[in-house]
Amino acid sequence: MALINLRSLGVTIGAPLFSNLNLSIESGDRLGIVAANGRGKSTLLRSISGAFEPTTGDVTRSRGLRVGHVEQDVPASLSDVPFFDAVLQALPADQADSESWRVDIVLDDLDVPEELRQRPLSKLSGGWQRLAMLARVWVTEPDMLLLDEPTNHLDLAKIAQLETWLNALQRDVPVVICSHDRAFLDAVTNRTLFLRPENSQVFSLPYSRAREALDDIDASEARRFEKDMKTAQQLRRQAAKLNNIGINSGSDLLVVKTKQLKERAERIEDSARPAHLERSAGTIRLANRGTHAKVLLTLDDAPVTTPDGKLLFRTGKLWLGQGDRVVLLGRNGAGKTRLVNMVRQAIAAPDTVVNSVKATPSLVLGYGDQSLSDLKDGDAPLGVLTRRFALGEQRARTLLAGAGMTVDMQANPIGRLSGGQKARLGMLVLRLTNPNFYLLDEPTNHLDIDGQEALEDELLQHEASCLLVSHDRSFVRAVGNRFWQIEKKRLVEVESPEAFFADAARAGV
Repeated sequence: MALINLRSLGVTIGAPLFSNLNLSIESGDRLGIVAANGRGKSTLLRSISGAFEPTTGDVTRSRGLRVGHVEQDVPASLSDVPFFDAVLQALPADQADSESWRVDIVLDDLDVPEELRQRPLSKLSGGWQRLAMLARVWVTEPDMLLLDEPTNHLDLAKIAQLETWLNALQRDVPVVICSHDRAFLDAVTNRTLFLRPENSQVFSLPYSRAREALDDIDASEARRFEKDMKTAQQLRRQAAKLNNIGINSGSDLLVVKTKQLKERAERIEDSARPAHLERSAGTIRLANRGTHAKVLLTLDDAPVTTPDGKLLFRTGKLWLGQGDRVVLLGRNGAGKTRLVNMVRQAIAAPDTVVNSVKATPSLVLGYGDQSLSDLKDGDAPLGVLTRRFALGEQRARTLLAGAGMTVDMQANPIGRLSGGQKARLGMLVLRLTNPNFYLLDEPTNHLDIDGQEALEDELLQHEASCLLVSHDRSFVRAVGNRFWQIEKKRLVEVESPEAFFADAARAGV
């Protein structure tokens, strides 16, 4: 029995986000919603929850259905509220007074450590903040869950924990998930909706298999459209020939035949529908200026320590060569960021050995961290490009437009950009730096699936040399050709990331 019915649903905000969407959500559904950044995924969730009124169509909910909507951001009003109290406040006042035990049960289910439960949300990591928002919704015992980008800021262990938790939910509780995490979608969904301005497609398959089916449909429609257009052209050519003969001979029959052929061509053209072409949220391109050096970076048993000098691990003797795409694997807190900073320092001082890390002098660094900290919220994208690079204003505007930024966005503060827009701006800055070595910390954060795949293609096609930190399993599998893992206070090279992924999954159980 359907708990939610969407009939001819459409939302237009300036341009259509989606239209004529028909969808039923039933008990046991684990529905993944996939679309590019800014294409209406969050708006669709808000329409399902009742928080947003669609432009056309309607949403029918079963009588008494309680929908729990876990949004992406922590409300400002909860910033200084302790974790436990933030969840408690989600309960009705009468329950909050007498049934605070409900909060303990939910926090236990989510494995929230005792020492975090009294810590203000603003003092927690982004991952714990995300789980706090989930706990606030789940404690109210909803009949349906809507999750908006639930894996953002989560490390692999917490992602595995969330997967385990979702897969253990009562099967009669449907879950609708907007996510760009392909491996996560494969692990927790059984249906996939590809949200489009027109002709959205839904499959009773998890993401990867649904994507294959969608690609087959798009390819078939492209072939059909091409065939129809070719047929219409042939009819018009025949009509033109008959028309000339008819004029010269004065034959009324040929005139009628000419008219019939033209009408057939028009009918085919009117009914033909081109295959869906995804409107780009902004191109992602990288550069690789190259270097003659074969070995770009050497680690000579470098000690990686905390700021107060406590040893986290030693690197052993490792090297990174041209064309190596090394993925750094390790739990949160193991010291990945400390090593990344040591590599940055070594590249900045190429004529010296910094903490037993040596970079070849010809390295030109392209660095991107997960918070894009070198892009200041108060700066404008146009100003960033014209100040940092030898670009005229018109060239800078053209590059920004290609990265998905309208004229208004180009002059407004970066702080007003969405996460996806800011990520694409960061990638554009990386490209213009024209590096020959990339140091990337969680580069797929905020990128939609098209953006992730574009970044993968760029790294592979340019044979870029890089050191990567990422919790995105699909990205790691696609890009990495070497893997360094932090284990037992040593950095060791492993053949594959799969054992690390499996250990993280067990830690999340």
